[in-house]
Amino acid sequence: MATPIAPSESLIEYPSDFPIKIMGLTHDAFATTMLALVIKHDPTFHEGKMEVRPSAKGNYTGLTVTVRATSRPQLDALYTELSGHPMVKIVM
Repeated sequence: MATPIAPSESLIEYPSDFPIKIMGLTHDAFATTMLALVIKHDPTFHEGKMEVRPSAKGNYTGLTVTVRATSRPQLDALYTELSGHPMVKIVM
C-alpha cells in the first residue's frame, strides 16, 4: 500500500516547467486575459509559450501554458486565480 503524501510535501521538484491547461468559452479577449494572469504569477512567461486550440465546433478555446514553477504557493495562487476567473470553465 502506498504511503499518502503529506499536504506539505510535493511531487514537483522546484523550480521546474509545469504545464497547465485552461478551457473557456471562445472570446476575443480570452487568451490575452489568461496571458496577463499567468504573467502575474510567472513574470518569465511570454506569449510564445502559450498553445491555443479551438474546440471542434469553435465554442470553446483551450490554452496550454507552461509556467516556470518556483514553489507550491506560486502554483496554488495561479490555480486559484485561474479557477475563479469568470471566463474560465476548467483548469487542469
